[in-house]
Amino acid sequence: MPDRPNIVLIYSDQHRGDTIGCVGHPVILTPNLDRIATEGVLFRRCSTSSPLCVPARATLISGHCVNQHGAWDNSAPADRQGSSHVRNIRDASYHTALIGKTHLLTDEQGLRDWGYEDTMEIHSTLATTRTRNPWTEYLAEKGLLDAYSESILEYNRVNWSFTRMPWREPPAPIPTEDHVDNFVGRKAVDWIRSYKGDKPFYLQVLFPGPHPPFNSAPEYRALYRPDKMPIGILESPKPPIPPYVDFVMRWSAPLQDMTPLQMQLLRTFYYAKVTMIDERIGDILKALEERGMLHNTWIIYTSDHGENLGDHRLNQKVVFYETAVNVPFIIRPPGGTTGWQANGLTDHLDLINTLLDIAGASPLEHCDGSSLVPKVQAGPEGPDAQEGKERIFSEVAGYSMVRTERYKLAVDARTRQQLEFYDMEADPDELHNQVNEPSLDGLRQELQEQYLDPFLRDLDREKFTAFEERSQKSGRPGIQRS
Repeated sequence: MPDRPNIVLIYSDQHRGDTIGCVGHPVILTPNLDRIATEGVLFRRCSTSSPLCVPARATLISGHCVNQHGAWDNSAPADRQGSSHVRNIRDASYHTALIGKTHLLTDEQGLRDWGYEDTMEIHSTLATTRTRNPWTEYLAEKGLLDAYSESILEYNRVNWSFTRMPWREPPAPIPTEDHVDNFVGRKAVDWIRSYKGDKPFYLQVLFPGPHPPFNSAPEYRALYRPDKMPIGILESPKPPIPPYVDFVMRWSAPLQDMTPLQMQLLRTFYYAKVTMIDERIGDILKALEERGMLHNTWIIYTSDHGENLGDHRLNQKVVFYETAVNVPFIIRPPGGTTGWQANGLTDHLDLINTLLDIAGASPLEHCDGSSLVPKVQAGPEGPDAQEGKERIFSEVAGYSMVRTERYKLAVDARTRQQLEFYDMEADPDELHNQVNEPSLDGLRQELQEQYLDPFLRDLDREKFTAFEERSQKSGRPGIQRS
């Protein structure tokens, strides 16, 4: 086997950062993620580059922020001939592979352009009625595809009529073993067991869950009692309300009358999906152990963005609340280490440079991240163990946000109009938007001039205009079907 370390990046879809046992969640069952954390470093304050699938994933592969790559919504991919950390790792003599959902809006040749050599792309579960892939072929062979597709048609109809009540989501009409996340987990295990290359590998395992629909299997739902679920933030957003929050409020209209018990019930459905993924992660760890690879493999877990899960009485994401922006981020080095938590601000740009550093690959231009390898290796007593970025950025649907240690400010990316401002120390639940508070005018302007104005100088205006035109035609602020 090769001397250089393998890399396994496990990347789920819509897993919010506080819904994992190792951060202190009172009920979630994630023993395998907790194990990775006890043998690695948990970066507690990691933020996504975008609280929406395609923009976040375009940043992850390209190393460019949303205002640079231009994929502001779910309808336009980044340039597959452009910057790619996967291609750079491949060119550093790694064998690259993916199993699962990239959501890069491209075909197999496009994935190869990005730098992937082995590909098993699983499209969004919401697209089963429009696209075919290895999982839908598998369902068709078992005679299950028609029933599943009918359930998705009904989900899409209700979801986009703004009448969805997620606490009523029925289980998917397929056996548990056939759920997409179980399928992806099995294929990842098969790939690890069969790999015989003479190069180290970089494997991405891209789980489509716990993204909606929350059609989790009954036996996983049975692991949770609704009355034991923590109740979240039941307060609705109050004026001033920015356009993207207003849209998600309308999208989430039934949640305005949601009872605490209904919130608890929908959380059992979501937690059930997380726990099923966690079990498949356990299978991946076991396969690496059986192949004698665990001592020589970096394991990294994160997600593209979070999920409001009824907090602020909102569904889904596309807002800058921590529920949608904060994501899990765990790094386990080869052989493991004594687990510890790092509490500084981090983001997925740091993840990209960490991956490149591990592989000894060429850095990406314009990727504003720092490798976390030295921090992991230095341990909890290292000089910068609890130091993080001075600021992180997140962007979606034509809006940009900066987060510092204490403050969060969001603006319209084109006009620079200030839309949201929170003191995260005094108001950690983000209940009081102080964007119009006169006494804070100077502080907001200082944050904008110091961080957001320089950041948005790189805005690709041609791509931004194309995004605006698509958004106007759809009537949605950059939100398209996943």
